[in-house]
Amino acid sequence: MPEGEQMENYSICQLQRDMRYEGFLLVRSAEKRKDVKGNDYVDMNLTDRTGEINCKVWNWDPAAEVPEAGKAVKVRGTVQEYNGRLQLRIEKWREATGEDPVDMDRLVPCAPRKPEEMMQEIRDAVADIRSDALRRLTEGMLEEAGSVLNWFPAAQRMHHAERSGLLHHTTDMLKMARATLAVYPWLNRDLLLAGVIIHDLGKIDELKSDMAGNVTDYTRDGQLIGHLVRGITNLNRVADRLDIHGEPLVLLEHMLLSHHGESEYGSPKAPMFPEAEALHWIDMMDARMNTMKGAEDKTPEGAFSEKIFSLDRRIYHPKYTDDAE
Repeated sequence: MPEGEQMENYSICQLQRDMRYEGFLLVRSAEKRKDVKGNDYVDMNLTDRTGEINCKVWNWDPAAEVPEAGKAVKVRGTVQEYNGRLQLRIEKWREATGEDPVDMDRLVPCAPRKPEEMMQEIRDAVADIRSDALRRLTEGMLEEAGSVLNWFPAAQRMHHAERSGLLHHTTDMLKMARATLAVYPWLNRDLLLAGVIIHDLGKIDELKSDMAGNVTDYTRDGQLIGHLVRGITNLNRVADRLDIHGEPLVLLEHMLLSHHGESEYGSPKAPMFPEAEALHWIDMMDARMNTMKGAEDKTPEGAFSEKIFSLDRRIYHPKYTDDAE
């Protein structure tokens, strides 16, 4: 692409060094800083549904407000490379207005299905739980989560980091759970389905997200407690309200506590019964496949992605043809 060519309407994943870019992007984060000479500048991370790019606005007016996370902005600048990563040097920017032709579907990663459809799938699964205690506990946890579940993401940057990502993750895991039960019919069906539905609801307390599914940071609760432990305290509050105690509650508590599998990933206990082990691997499989799909979507065929932090490796996008060489 020749230097100086206008890049409006191109996606972040298509940007290359020395390209000129002008278009609308979404602010993930923005912070005012000082350079080595003491001058103000703003460091921003801007996103669209295909990716994220770091941006610098130099010679910042100290009296100017820093753009808020979740806002759409129009920017103009040049794509540069710094420490092996692309960076956008912004020459001009402004917040988008109601008069601008901003297509939020291009800016915000969204789950592939409507939240109402996914929510109904979950409610149908809850209604199909035969154990009275497990069904009521699961219903109570969904009530605690409330309407934010319709748009809440499942992560800040890793798997299902998208609008309605938590529903996307949960419904895909329900499908995997049913397939697992077909292979291992001796598993307790009610316990596994209940564990799948409630295992990540604590993320609502863990992440700071706007209604676009844009996570700006972890909450104080997320930093100090985390969604595994917070999920258990929420479950105990529901259990006390419903006066449900005993074995079903303890089993669900253990599934929440152990679903990351090992202490390296935050679980102080490894799964200690089959349904807990199944939940861990279903969760791991769905998270990793979603991460790989996202990396593949942003990588041209026949090329390798950048290193994926959560997988600790690069991903190859196969051509899937005999003449791949």
